[in-house]
Amino acid sequence: MHVAEMDFEVASEIRDRLAQMVANSDLGYLGPLPELTEAFSGFAMRRWGWDTASATLKLATDVGVAAVELLRHLAKPGDRVLINTPVYSAFMKWLDEAKLIAHDAPLQLSGDRWQLDIDGIEQALADGVKLYLLCSPQNPVGTVHTRQELSEVARLAKKYDATVIADEIHAPLSWAPFTPYLSLGEDARATGITITSSSKAWNTAGLKAAFVMTQSDQMRQKLAGLPEAMNWRASLLGAFSMVTAFESGERWLDQTVETIQERLALLRSELAAKLPKAKLFAMESTYLAWIDLSAYGMENPQQQLLSDGKVALVAGEDHDPAGGYGQFVRFNFATSETRLKEAVSRMDKVLEA
Repeated sequence: MHVAEMDFEVASEIRDRLAQMVANSDLGYLGPLPELTEAFSGFAMRRWGWDTASATLKLATDVGVAAVELLRHLAKPGDRVLINTPVYSAFMKWLDEAKLIAHDAPLQLSGDRWQLDIDGIEQALADGVKLYLLCSPQNPVGTVHTRQELSEVARLAKKYDATVIADEIHAPLSWAPFTPYLSLGEDARATGITITSSSKAWNTAGLKAAFVMTQSDQMRQKLAGLPEAMNWRASLLGAFSMVTAFESGERWLDQTVETIQERLALLRSELAAKLPKAKLFAMESTYLAWIDLSAYGMENPQQQLLSDGKVALVAGEDHDPAGGYGQFVRFNFATSETRLKEAVSRMDKVLEA
């Protein structure tokens, strides 16, 4: 229940497209891809009412590579970058790779929902942080940040002359209304860069393709010096799988999001029955559950569950550069009902013993 990929078959439309390319020996280098701009534009309008007519897309190997290239281009070693923990563990690796320092404005827990701390974000920007790596929706807590919150982020970024890099790779897997950062108007377009891919939502991470997107002259000029080779380092098969996903993969996506919600309900039920002291939070996106196991009093529950229960989870402390959240785990529930139940049963034997 560790790596963020789904135990579901890839959409037939994508498999058919890849099979056709292989049959045609179409396995060369990737060239210009206007088809992707058109496909994503249609998807964004249908899904989120987002007009991307003014958008510029630059391909990249994956979202991680895109993030590192942007961080290197927009900051110099030793600069601070704003993040909101708990956040995707790779964020810290990307910052390390670019020799940058994480500046944390942690999420706040309101009831059973994690949300952005707008005051903390403003304090960081007022203190001179010029780059904000935003996870939207938020991995690992499954929060879809509200339009109001993101509008405040855009206003603050404009006020303090900061740049927002919005990682929106999980956006298609949302069942609450999702607001793309760049859709929020002039302030967002002037301050924002989106990095995303179809790879997470359509389960094609190994095909290696993503893109960087801007919607303003200010940002286009800011990114003019990005390496041209970013485009050629993406995969031909990955790029056309993105085109196919955005063009004709919505039926599969809708079914998958429905299945994810069913599995989440099953996880809640299984935890309530077998691990009643575990706390699961409100979720609106992703298939990654953030579970609080602090009531069980174990120093390192992730390691204990791996060694004694043979259940592989991601340690909570991996989601914070300061090593906090040690009593939390991230649990991938995009799997079969049988496997999900087995995982919780094994956790039960370790934690409730």
